[in-house]
Amino acid sequence: MAEPLRLKAKSASPGIASGPAFLAEEPKAPSAAGRPDAAPASRAVGGYGALEKAIDISIGELEHLADGADAESRDIIDFQIEVLRDPTIAEATGARMEADENVVFAWVATLDAYIGELEAADEEQMRARAVDILDIKNRVLGALAGTPIADFPPGSVFVGKDMEPSRFLAHDWSKGGGIALFAGSTAGHVALLARAKSVPMVIGTGRFSAADGDPVSVDGNAGAVILQAGSMLIPPLVPAQEPAGDTQTIGGELRTADGVPILLSININDPAEIDALDPATAGVGLMRSEFSVASVADAANEERQLAIYRSVLEQAGDRPVTIRMLDIGGDKPLAGLEDLPVLASGLRGIRLLLARPEIARVQARALLRAAVFGRLSVMLPMVTFPDEIDRMRELFREEAEKLGRRALPHRMPPIGMMVEVPSAALMLDAFGAAAFFSFGTNDLTQYLAASTRDDIDADAGKAAPAVLRLLAQAVKLTAGKPVSICGDMAGNPHYLPGLLAAGLRHFSVAPARRPAIRSAIIGLNADGTRAAGE
Repeated sequence: MAEPLRLKAKSASPGIASGPAFLAEEPKAPSAAGRPDAAPASRAVGGYGALEKAIDISIGELEHLADGADAESRDIIDFQIEVLRDPTIAEATGARMEADENVVFAWVATLDAYIGELEAADEEQMRARAVDILDIKNRVLGALAGTPIADFPPGSVFVGKDMEPSRFLAHDWSKGGGIALFAGSTAGHVALLARAKSVPMVIGTGRFSAADGDPVSVDGNAGAVILQAGSMLIPPLVPAQEPAGDTQTIGGELRTADGVPILLSININDPAEIDALDPATAGVGLMRSEFSVASVADAANEERQLAIYRSVLEQAGDRPVTIRMLDIGGDKPLAGLEDLPVLASGLRGIRLLLARPEIARVQARALLRAAVFGRLSVMLPMVTFPDEIDRMRELFREEAEKLGRRALPHRMPPIGMMVEVPSAALMLDAFGAAAFFSFGTNDLTQYLAASTRDDIDADAGKAAPAVLRLLAQAVKLTAGKPVSICGDMAGNPHYLPGLLAAGLRHFSVAPARRPAIRSAIIGLNADGTRAAGE
């Protein structure tokens, strides 16, 4: 029988504790379908009054935690309340708002700057305060979105990169349990609280593999973590390293009647739909991230987005997942962003993200951090001009550098583009910076046929010959880069012969459409003709 794995760590609080692991970085965020409060919350967020209310709620929660707390705990809570009431934070937020930033993003950016200053400090005690500010930032965003931070089961061993002071104070430690942190600090407030309450705690373990509920022991005397057999220490990743090769292809191939391999992936709107990913499926060809972001509070919450993306990537395993950045604007408003003048101009997709980089930067950081958990590719929506890709790639590089300075694990994913604007489809050879292409035939059809959203269903059939001709021309311009199709045409067997004839070999469809498309593919030759005997 294999021996348990013993990892060397640094003691932050003495004592020995054993219990089931609670993985703090495991996603706990409910799916969109499972958030009954999502709609009311999304209507409430966005304005200055809503932010003030969320701050007041957070202060009230912190004051409740302080009731009956010891002097040390009260000092920590008072510090957090003081930050929330700090007039200089309000002034810096106001200055950003005057520069035309949304109030929530302005406030988040102000706190992020504060966190960055603390993390760069020479003194360890100052660096350890960064998690205190991160704690209150996430608490306020949770209040805005109506998704407060949940407690974890009593008697558990908390496992994560770091731990928030308010989370420690809200937990019932009378039933035992301990803390094992990948990073952390002996000078941090959580370490101070753990020593005061005799909670065994170790830090600096490095990232290790475990599952929720796995037995874990924390030895705060010797400075060690004992894991069950089969666990392993995960080696650190090289920051900002782009995976080589074609990340768009993997197992799950099927073949046409004449033996040409075809990839069949699924489109998902909700993380829960990842359950439809079976061994016969190549991966997730399109995750529409905007359906998981119900409000401006969610869009500003890096940790919540990270949890969602990580959930999908880990469930996908070794199969690739393509996540499209927020396609908001136009007929896809994001609740709470109504105050942005840019929305009145009709900007959508990548143009809106570049016009409002504060939105893009939060999502970019979440995607960069999520990329270490699977085979992630990032897709840019509504790309029209080549420089849009260049500018977004530069934004990703800047955020990767910031994450590197903070020693947060991350990886630069391949960045490709959705092809849904006719002018871009006609000029794909000019988009050299795109790692891959995916045709979105819904918008492509609408713009090609000069239809409105209301009329597109009626016009789609009549426009199909023009769309297919455009696709055939565009595929020839991709210069051998990975190419797929993820729009509604991909899930309609009627159009499959024309799509195959156009040279498409990777189809991403709604889970419900997959059986019909699979059956149709094996009955056709690669040129779209029907196989003999069919």
